Formats: sequence, C-alpha cells, structure tokens
Amino acid sequence: VWQIINDDDNYPKWNIVVNEVTKLGEGNYFFKTNVGDITSTRIETVAPERLAATQEGSPMTSLGYILKPKGDLIEATIWTEFDDANQENILGIAGEMLLKSLKKYAEYLESGGNPDEFNKK
Repeated sequence: VWQIINDDDNYPKWNIVVNEVTKLGEGNYFFKTNVGDITSTRIETVAPERLAATQEGSPMTSLGYILKPKGDLIEATIWTEFDDANQENILGIAGEMLLKSLKKYAEYLESGGNPDEFNKK
C-alpha cells in the first residue's frame, strides 16, 4: 500500500478522480482530475507510515494517509483539512471512495494483476 500512495506519478492508474499527472518538481505535482485541476505539494513523508500534502485548486487544503499494520493487513486512514464546513459530508464520501479504490488496486496487484490493465471504474 505504501508503494502505491507514495508513487504520485501512477495515481491516474488507481485514483478514481485523477486522470493525468505532471511532475512539477520534487514532491510537487499537477493533477488533472474530474473535479478540476489541483497542484499538490508533499509536506510530509514518513515511510512506510504516513504522508501528507497541501493542495491548491481543491476544496481540500491538505490531505494525508496514515498506514498501520494489522497482522497480514494494512489499515489505511485518509484525513483532510478544508475551509468550507458545508462540504464535510461530500468530502467524507469522497474519502471513502478513494480508500475503496486504493484497496481494490492493492488487492489487484497482490493477486498478480498488471497495473497497466487495471480498471479503476
């Protein structure tokens, strides 16, 4: 799971909202998404436990992942900060969908699937 979330260049393969990614510099990416264009800047990387990034052009001002081993499994938590309290419910739903997409992709890879053939829909 860590390799997946730490590989921003491949987010379009599994992330349900990301369609294209352009690396702007170390830890800095431009994402074309189905909710608009987002510039993401990595602000924390603690392998293999957590990462965080700020975002411009998104209703989320920052987001991050926390990974915790649970036996043979990895518990993944996503957190986010945002300015508009009215968007809390929709962003919560979006976070749940993102984690489901991550889980689906991780399980696909673990079963020997080809990343280039993954259907994220």
